[in-house]
Amino acid sequence: MPKRVSIVVFRECDPSIVYGVFDTLWAAGTFYKNPPGEPPAEPLFEPRIVAAEPGPLELITGVSIVPQDSIDDIGHTDIVFVPNVIVLTSEELHALDRRLIDWIARMHRQGALICSACGGSLVLAAAGLLSGRETTTHWSHVPVFRREFPDVRLHEDRILVQTGDGHRIIACGGASSWQDLALLLVARYGSGEEAIRMSRFFLYQWHRDGQLPYASMAVNVVHGDAVILKCQSWLGDNYAHADVIAEVARVSGLPKRTFDRRFRAATGYSPLAYVQALRIEEAKQMLETDAAPVDAIGREVGYEDAASFRRLFRRLTGLAPGDYRRRFRIPEFVRVAAAAPPAL
Repeated sequence: MPKRVSIVVFRECDPSIVYGVFDTLWAAGTFYKNPPGEPPAEPLFEPRIVAAEPGPLELITGVSIVPQDSIDDIGHTDIVFVPNVIVLTSEELHALDRRLIDWIARMHRQGALICSACGGSLVLAAAGLLSGRETTTHWSHVPVFRREFPDVRLHEDRILVQTGDGHRIIACGGASSWQDLALLLVARYGSGEEAIRMSRFFLYQWHRDGQLPYASMAVNVVHGDAVILKCQSWLGDNYAHADVIAEVARVSGLPKRTFDRRFRAATGYSPLAYVQALRIEEAKQMLETDAAPVDAIGREVGYEDAASFRRLFRRLTGLAPGDYRRRFRIPEFVRVAAAAPPAL
């Protein structure tokens, strides 16, 4: 029998992951598998879109979705899949529909495999499923996740994290990493060969390098410390200075130890880590848009020692600078097309 998959939809969901997961699991085991005339292959999954109550549901993007089931219709399911929820503040997290959260916890107690994509791991944490365990999430959700769930070991650099008894909880990280999780489910309940077939059919690629290459620096500027906010603004213009840490401490007017403590409390970074992150963010943008040599870019952002720049870049992004450029630089045909005058 195909495994029943309940794809849980909150109002805060965006539709891309909902439909992407649905289509992939619906196709697994059958779609374009057998030539015409042969007996049909058996599906691996029976995906269903589930909401708190019947009727159309308008999602955060303004797109409406019609759930196939409500949680009151489902007393048992094999797999619960929680797509992304766009939740960037504690207030938005606490506004999530508690009926759905409690239902997910109940399905877990009854033995269901629980999966989440992107910000969906916030839902699992809110359901109490991740306390004392490890998980991952989209890098943009990290600040609110760490603030609200300090007892969860968060691996924001990883694409997939399996945890819990029997690995019955699986989370995937950033946006398109739901593809990795869908393929994992196909491999687990079908075969590795079927997962490869699905990846070829849908042109999915495994995100083998983790999330670090895709992450951007999360800058906290709503902490209420006016002195540190002034220092952050100053660093945005002066991060490439050779003695920048000592300079910004002088800008603050605070004793060095007091400055270090307040800076970390306000931003979540030590002053050195903050400057390193700023420099690497600028280097990433230059690698994406500029043809300058890697070492020249390193000097531009404040590193005279090319080897030190390359080591730091790899540590913070997971890729060497040259590999990052090859992956993220805009293709030439796109650059040419964008520069061309619009057709009349």
